[in-house]
Amino acid sequence: MARKRFDDSSCSVARALNEVGDWWSLLIVLQAMYGTRRFVDFQQELGIARNILCDRLARLVDNEVLKKVDVGEHGSRFEYRLTDKGRDLFPVVIALRQWGDKWNPCPDRAPLDLRDRASGRPVQQMQVTDADGKPLTVRDVTLGDAVGEDEPASKRQKQAR
Repeated sequence: MARKRFDDSSCSVARALNEVGDWWSLLIVLQAMYGTRRFVDFQQELGIARNILCDRLARLVDNEVLKKVDVGEHGSRFEYRLTDKGRDLFPVVIALRQWGDKWNPCPDRAPLDLRDRASGRPVQQMQVTDADGKPLTVRDVTLGDAVGEDEPASKRQKQAR
C-alpha cells in the first residue's frame, strides 16, 4: 500500500512529516548534525540498509534538507551536508531528544548531556513561550486564523453556524 502524502494539506505538521516524518530521515538529519557526511559513515553509524539509506538521502536532498556535494577526492566522492532548512530542524530534534529522555529513557545509560559549547552550561529544556518569554502549555494556546484573526477556531465555527 502506498504511503499517504500530505503535500496539499492545510496542516503544517502533516506537510513537514512528508519531508522528514519517518525515523530514518530524522536519524540521518541527527547524524548530519553530529558531523556525519559520507554515505558509508551514515550506514555505519545507523546500521541502515544501503537501499533504505539511498532512498532517504535522495528524498532529503530532493526536499532540500540536505545537499549533495561533490568533494572530488579520488574520482567522484560525495558528501551530504545540512542546508539552512536542515539546520532549522535542530530545535525539533532537541525537543524530540528531551521528550524521549523523559518518557522513554535508556534503561542502562544516562541521557546525553548536551551543553552550550561557549559557556559549558547545560542546554535548557525546549519549551513554547509567549511573546514575553512565559512558558505555555497546550492548554494556553488557541488556533488563530492564518490571516491574523485572533478568535479561537471553536468560536469562529460556532459563529459560522
